[in-house]
Amino acid sequence: MKEELFVDETLPRQRLDVFLRRKLPDLSRVTIQRLLAEGDILVDGKIVKPTHHPRAGERVIIERPQARPASAQAEAIPLDILYEDADMLVLNKPAGLVVHPAVGHQEHTLVNALLHHCSGQLSGIGGVARPGIVHRLDKGTSGCLVAAKNDAAHLYLSAQFVGREVIKIYQALACGRMPRLSGQIDAPLARDPVYRQRMAVSGPHGRAARTSYRVLERWAEATLVEVELHTGRTHQIRVHLRHLGFPVAGDLVYGQRATTRLEKSTGYGAPRPLLHARRLTLTVPKDRQKMTFEAPLPADFEKALAFFRSQA
Repeated sequence: MKEELFVDETLPRQRLDVFLRRKLPDLSRVTIQRLLAEGDILVDGKIVKPTHHPRAGERVIIERPQARPASAQAEAIPLDILYEDADMLVLNKPAGLVVHPAVGHQEHTLVNALLHHCSGQLSGIGGVARPGIVHRLDKGTSGCLVAAKNDAAHLYLSAQFVGREVIKIYQALACGRMPRLSGQIDAPLARDPVYRQRMAVSGPHGRAARTSYRVLERWAEATLVEVELHTGRTHQIRVHLRHLGFPVAGDLVYGQRATTRLEKSTGYGAPRPLLHARRLTLTVPKDRQKMTFEAPLPADFEKALAFFRSQA
């Protein structure tokens, strides 16, 4: 549900989260801070911090989250933990594992596994459906994913993602031989007007999205590319690589034709979208130190690389 309000007078000594708490009494201050951190509250179309001082004439848009499904149940699902302390975890998510419960996926998700591993010590900011989840990876994507154990850590980590302070490095196997060794894709994204479950490159009304890439290896029919996300839009890498003309191998949503051509021409059939969150660099809440976490390529990705290297 979306609603808007206008600031009647400049309040140089009042924080925005305090101002909104008075205007929206049904929302807690922590919830308002979360919505600000996740970009669900915009001021004049921009993401701002809770400490922003309201100014007369500003237009505030509040996008309230949809109702959450029932609480997830703890399940003893093995986790590949790259780092853990009292505030957070960094996990190596396997491909095929859904991050949080949704329609059709109420069980066997990462949230179910986290509830078991952490014995209830997870941030509640994500609601009952997404406790502890700071950001997400698609079901078919593997690699580094961050979870928070308490609300303070969640807000601290979320602010880094929203503020684009986190360095996010992915690796992808792209269909086709990319001619340039590096480049940048700066193309706004929005919901596809026809297929609403998909994203698409849009005009000036889309949300800004920027991706840079560099080629690591390339063959006649495929390219191993390293990608840095400068923004974090839904399906951003998958849509941007398709826009460039080199969709992710195995991506049947954004690159079915290219994946089919790749299989027919080489004999290699990608088992899933070969996209992997390789490295994350962020500041941990515990001691405010910057740390880098790296997840090794999974076996199916390594198998794909071995196939193309053997054909070179």
